[in-house]
Amino acid sequence: MRTELVSIPTDTTPLDGLYHLPEDREVRGAVLLMHGNGMNFYTGPPRFLPPRLVDAGFACLTFNRRGHDTLAARTRRPEGNAFQTAAQAMADNELAGQFLAARGHPSPSVVGHSNGGLLASRYVADHTGIPALVLLSAHCGGREWMPLASRLGLLAGDRLPEFTRQAQELVADGRPDELMLLPGWWYVTSAASFLDGLTNVPSLLGAAPEIACPTLFVRGDREDREMYPAERFAERAAGPVDVRVLEDCDHFYTGVEDQVAALVTGWLTAAVADPGARTTTVRT
Repeated sequence: MRTELVSIPTDTTPLDGLYHLPEDREVRGAVLLMHGNGMNFYTGPPRFLPPRLVDAGFACLTFNRRGHDTLAARTRRPEGNAFQTAAQAMADNELAGQFLAARGHPSPSVVGHSNGGLLASRYVADHTGIPALVLLSAHCGGREWMPLASRLGLLAGDRLPEFTRQAQELVADGRPDELMLLPGWWYVTSAASFLDGLTNVPSLLGAAPEIACPTLFVRGDREDREMYPAERFAERAAGPVDVRVLEDCDHFYTGVEDQVAALVTGWLTAAVADPGARTTTVRT
């Protein structure tokens, strides 16, 4: 495949990424890939999926949202996931979609992992003509996601009220970018981003009735069913949903990358070729 390092302008820092194209076969469509919280375009699904997708004839764009990694720096001012907001993340996805449109792909299929899956659902709900959606362990989003994640030992753990008060006090004191150490993954965030996560994150199940294209929803069997609600999404979605729960699989698909790549590529190829053939199924 041919790979181009790209930089997509924003009103602040640019979105770095890779644009992959097949060199020896016709392009059958494009795929926009969205990474998860604390991740980037060169780890996880945005890394292991493009070779298989390009081999099947898809052009692929992987990119860093401004909220990539946990903390990052290209100047003396820190950036990254610790400062992200939902509005910024959705704006970044729009800019990435515009990049693909300028390359001749106005309606790409969309693949998102974890928080990228949640954001992918909102992107597809907001755009007509998307041929297919792949949700890889997309979390529930909405106002319930941070309390649920904390109960599972992530983020604030059993100290959610304490960290909420701390974040509110920092913002009220004019220090929204001050960092707070959390007891659970992803361990570091800013006061403003913490509060944004409590109130402004879009809802996965809220987007489902607006999504009519075929959807593949993958979850590992080690993941919480409520946090990653594939079955409930299938019940609410306007279009067909194929749910796959993978055996001996964690949130990051460790050790099953080839299996996931084959599943996603085969499913996308069939869905784009004949979207009317998809029906809702749940397989474990």
